Parts: sequence; structure tokens; C-alpha cells
Amino acid sequence: MNHGFSPTIRRRRLARILRDYREESGHTLDTAAKESGVPRSTIGRLEGPEGKRIQTAHLDALARLYNMDEESWRSLHQLAKDAGERGWWSKYKDVFSTNGLPSFEVEASCIRTYQAQVLPGLLQTADYTRAVFTGTGAFQEEQVQRHVAGRLKRQEILERLYPPEYIAIVDEAALRRFAGGPEVMREQLEHLTDVAQRPRVSIHVLPFSAGIHAAHLGSFQILEFPEPTDPTIGYMDTPTCKIFSEEDEEIRRYEAMWREAHNASLTAAQSMTFIQDLSASLKGTT
Repeated sequence: MNHGFSPTIRRRRLARILRDYREESGHTLDTAAKESGVPRSTIGRLEGPEGKRIQTAHLDALARLYNMDEESWRSLHQLAKDAGERGWWSKYKDVFSTNGLPSFEVEASCIRTYQAQVLPGLLQTADYTRAVFTGTGAFQEEQVQRHVAGRLKRQEILERLYPPEYIAIVDEAALRRFAGGPEVMREQLEHLTDVAQRPRVSIHVLPFSAGIHAAHLGSFQILEFPEPTDPTIGYMDTPTCKIFSEEDEEIRRYEAMWREAHNASLTAAQSMTFIQDLSASLKGTT
């Protein structure tokens, strides 16, 4: 089980490469199927990010049809091999879906998040996470423990030798909404100030005084990747589903919301002062 790459990202990259080679060679799905001997439905599945069961013979047939050079051919097989691996999150099937958020975070070079109601998952303490899931009343104790363990495992990407750049905009509402009581919240606020000292982490508070802004409709994330051909991903978690977007127009909307929220936020230094003052106000409370 590999912790350094995402099978999901590799599978999407493989699909995109196969589609690009087919289009550049002037083939439609029908002509590629006819001349390679690979069924049209199989080629369509291979060019889709969700496709499974990648057969070596099919890749070889398409590589020959598209006149791939030896290096590209080897790269294709390596991507197929990587796509068949399992990420660490596969151990948490009850918490994360196979192609869920961790499968994108693990290869991201930059993660930007705006959180309106609760603190970002990558910045939560164990007690805060426990309070969040306990407070919903929808989870049994064993499920709560699994969610806490899964969230702490996600956070390891910020502790790597080469972590992604992580920029979090946190609405004042999330900072003032207690989870687990004053002591848990104070520990959580202190944790934020500690994490913010890391060179690639930046935390900004979006104060109530900013008024209504473009991002007020909900929390979201924008994930960018070091490989130029891997598209930027926009992510939004709703009560009923998790939405991943990569269409240019949708990403532009995410970027616009992000810019407005960031422009309305306190600076990193001002944000730390704000959080420290809020933490100090909780001392002695019960």
C-alpha cells in the first residue's frame, strides 16, 4: 500500500493520456476499436477516470496503434500499475470513498480551503474531531473513533518532508462555534497557532465584519497538482453528496470565490492575533 502517490490521480492521468493519443492520431473510438482489436466499450472505459480492470494486452494494442515511442509505452504501463495499487484510505472504506478527498490530497502541491461552519479537517485536533462527529448524533462510538483515526491519518500530508502548500480561510463563525466545550476549543485554537508556524501553512480568519462575500454559500477546496497535465480540482461537500469539479468554468468560479474571501480576510499575522486573543478569553471558563 503506497503512501506517496494516489491511484486515483494516476488512473485519471492514464485515461487522459490515452484519450489525447487517440485524438492526436486522428482516430475516433470506432476506428481505434476496429484497427486495434480492442472493443470500443473497453477503449471508452480506459479513457474514463473511473475505469477498472486494465489489461496489458489492451494497452499494448493501443500503444502500437498510436505509434507510441518506447519511453511513452513504459510510462503507460507504470501508470496502469500505479492505478492498480491501493491508497492508505482503502483501510477506511467506512469513512472515505475509494476516490474521495484523500485520494486527491495525497498528490496535491497546493491546497486552498474555505471553511464556514467547522475548522478544516487537516487542522483539527483529535478531541475537536471527536466533538464534531459526536455532536451530530448520527454516529455510534466505534464510527466516531474511525472518523477520528481517518482524519488524523489525512493530516500526515502536512508533516511530510515536502508537504503541499496549505492555505486555509476560516470563517469567524467556525472559530466561535464551540465543539467539545471551552477546554477542547482552547486546545484546538492553540493547535491552529502552532500549525501556522510551519513554513508552508497559512491560516486567515474571515471576520464577521467582512459582511456578505462571494463564498458565503458554503465551504469548498481547490487542489492543484505538480504535474501540469493534472487538472485543478474544486471540491465541495454537501449534506447529501461530495462534488468534485475540474471543468474550466467551474474552476474559475471557485477561484473567484476564493479571491474575494481571501481579500476580505485578515492577514496571517492579524489572524494569529485574533485566534490567540480568542484562546486567551477561554482560559478559566468551563
